This record gives sequence, C-alpha cells and structure tokens, in this order.
Amino acid sequence: MTHRNFIPAMLLSLALAVPAWAAPASTAITAEQVAAAISSTGAQTTPAQVTLLSNVVATTPAPRLKVESIERWGDQKIKVRLNCIQADQCLPFFVAVQWSQAQAVPPEFADPSSVASHRAMPGSRFVLHAGSPAILLLEGDHIHIQTPVICLESGAPGQTIHVASKDRKLTYTVQVIDGTAVKGNL
Repeated sequence: MTHRNFIPAMLLSLALAVPAWAAPASTAITAEQVAAAISSTGAQTTPAQVTLLSNVVATTPAPRLKVESIERWGDQKIKVRLNCIQADQCLPFFVAVQWSQAQAVPPEFADPSSVASHRAMPGSRFVLHAGSPAILLLEGDHIHIQTPVICLESGAPGQTIHVASKDRKLTYTVQVIDGTAVKGNL
C-alpha cells in the first residue's frame, strides 16, 4: 500500500469505528428496578412478584421508572405499564405482577375502569395481549413487509394499539387483524 492510499484508508477506518464507539450501550431493566418503582406508588411489591413480559433495555444503567397505568389482569395478576421518567432512556413497557391470596390488592388496582388505557369496544374480546408476540404487516406502494413485534397493549380485532420491534427501538401504531397479526402502513 502506498503512502498516498494509506492516509485515506486510515481516515475511513476511523470514521467507521467512531459511530460504533459513540453509540450508547443498552442495559437491561431488572425486576428489582420495576418492583421499586411500583412500591414507590404505595403498592409494596417484591422482585419475585414481577414478571417482565419481554426483554426491556435502557440507555442508562439505572433509569428512574414511573408507573403510567395499572390494570387488573385475571384473579391474581396485575398488568402495569411503566416508562422511564426521561423518555429518551427507554420505551414504555408492561410487566405482570403476581398477588398472593393473603395479600390485599391495592384499591387503585382493584377498579380497572379507573385506569386510563386503550380499551376494546364494548362486547369485543382481546385476541392479542400486552407482551405477546405478533407479526406486523407493513404495506405501502408496491411493498409488503412482515416483521415480528411485541404488543405493548391488549387489543381486539379492528382496534388500534401500539407495538414495538423485538429490540424495542421502534414503536408502531397498528390495527389488530387477529390473534397473530397486526397491520400498519408505510
């Protein structure tokens, strides 16, 4: 390699290495962090009660989490939607919280109508649930894309919900087709 070609090659190598070096690292959000956030609302929760419904990551090692909504999810479970206080640190995500027979369900969890969330039309049944996988069908002019996603909300056929890519870097507003697929537009 001549001296003339060496310098541009070095500059190109450096330019390609800098974005990878400067990219923020992802840190997994733990059940301990989630339990602490839920406990801060007055509902004492242990990490053993928390089930993360998908892999959740943040751009910082210890993001401050806030509880956005809560909803009863069966007899002994509660679905909690959380987000980072600083929205650029993580995407919103859901967890399931297990309550024992002896443990009283906090009053704020007992009445699902008190929770502001996207609900299905009266009489409709959820076919997709928050945390469940689905296939996103993206359609545009002369292009059809299918990609796996994670549901961020429960939904019935025809209802509009939010989903996230598997790595949780992208979110989409989509329409529920059935129990395995959602549809969006490019």
